[in-house]
Amino acid sequence: MWTYGATLVEVRTPDRDGRVANVCARLPDLESYVDRARNPYVGATMGRFCRCVAGGEFELDGEIHTLDRNDGRHHLHGGSAGFDTRVWTAEAFADGGAAAVRLSLTSEDGDQGYPGELTAHTTYRVEPGGVLVIEHEATTTKPTVVGLTNHAFWNLSGTGTVDGHRLRLNTAEAVRFDDDLVPLPGPPADLSGTPLDFTSERLLGDTRIDNCFLLHDDAWAAELRHPGSGRTMRVTTDQPGVGVYTGDWFGARPRCGICLETGPLPDAPNRPDYPSARLDPGEVYRHRAAHVFTTDQTG
Repeated sequence: MWTYGATLVEVRTPDRDGRVANVCARLPDLESYVDRARNPYVGATMGRFCRCVAGGEFELDGEIHTLDRNDGRHHLHGGSAGFDTRVWTAEAFADGGAAAVRLSLTSEDGDQGYPGELTAHTTYRVEPGGVLVIEHEATTTKPTVVGLTNHAFWNLSGTGTVDGHRLRLNTAEAVRFDDDLVPLPGPPADLSGTPLDFTSERLLGDTRIDNCFLLHDDAWAAELRHPGSGRTMRVTTDQPGVGVYTGDWFGARPRCGICLETGPLPDAPNRPDYPSARLDPGEVYRHRAAHVFTTDQTG
């Protein structure tokens, strides 16, 4: 990982023949990460609020807070100077049988328009048995909203595109979006029986996915498998949603990975019908996602 953006850069795992490869898409150098035109949030920690805030504002306790509008008239992934653009401090430590790095960042009151001074932490923990745990925590000095996520692009083949991968999701419900990818009023869409129904494992092929799926239990969220290498990644989380994006607009490397972004639902600060993104002083925001890597021998 890098301290710039608390970014996940490499996750090296073996295939069925024991050959190790990086299954997390990365850019060639730091300059590429700093250049937004070349970096669609690759591997970064995003905040204060990942995903969109419609109209670039939200109301909290009767006060309207106007955010940095970096996506047309909307606010996206924490703003033009979001957490993905900051240099975090890092501390490595042992945690039982696990190796971990805890990254920390302080966001001042009013940063990108958000109220309260926010202290954020992202911890990457490698546990025995091929488990990568990503944990986010935050505290605030004033009532605010928060929702962090990691934006890694996963490619279990270690090269090429994700077209040969197979995907399974623990839900067929997804947020209904308008043309700006802002959630529409009303209930979610039921995708059962459509080309975006992945409740049974299916080949990705050339299917384009850029949706936020609603999770209804924490048993598991998503499972990605690459038959050619034998690698499988199973994702579990305590969050209400998982954003799935096949990287079709990833600059010169379209579909080089698939994002499985656990976290809050889009525009949650403006949607009382969604799980709340509010954080008050004295509370601790927590978000945990585990990625379990295994290999099969059958293909």
